[in-house]
Amino acid sequence: MKYAASLALCMLSIACCSLAAPSRAAQKDYLSSLESDKIRDADGTNERIKLFLSFADDRIKKFQYELQHPSSNKHPEMLNALMNAYVGCVDDAADLVQLGIQKQENIRSGIDLMAGKTKEFLQILEKLSADGVEVDTYKDNLDDAIEGTRDAMNDAEKAKKAVAPPPLRRKN
Repeated sequence: MKYAASLALCMLSIACCSLAAPSRAAQKDYLSSLESDKIRDADGTNERIKLFLSFADDRIKKFQYELQHPSSNKHPEMLNALMNAYVGCVDDAADLVQLGIQKQENIRSGIDLMAGKTKEFLQILEKLSADGVEVDTYKDNLDDAIEGTRDAMNDAEKAKKAVAPPPLRRKN
């Protein structure tokens, strides 16, 4: 009897742990816990789009800083991690745009911000590709970032046309 009770207790604790694991795994590996909390607490898709774009902006600025002030250890890994994090943020913002369109949400300001920011990001990335320092170190990730940014920019332009304009108020 004791054996059956302890076995049941053990199985229950395993089941509880396996149910709790997905919530920990839901955090994107390129976001800090504070950033994940901001995304989770944001009011609606529009705010999440804006947050992901601000995180992408932060990553690209950190990348530029790291190029100008190389760290003494793990410099190539840092550059590649920052470029991957940037791409992840832009991709997630683009995914949220599609989700917002499907849900017919008012995400016009997020789309406008995405269209503007991706043009800005693309200029930076293309400049890095043309005359960046240590390009061989992060070339593959840079090419992915350029492609992802172009895709996001094109998605934002298409989304501008897909999102219905805000209703006009008539004066009585």
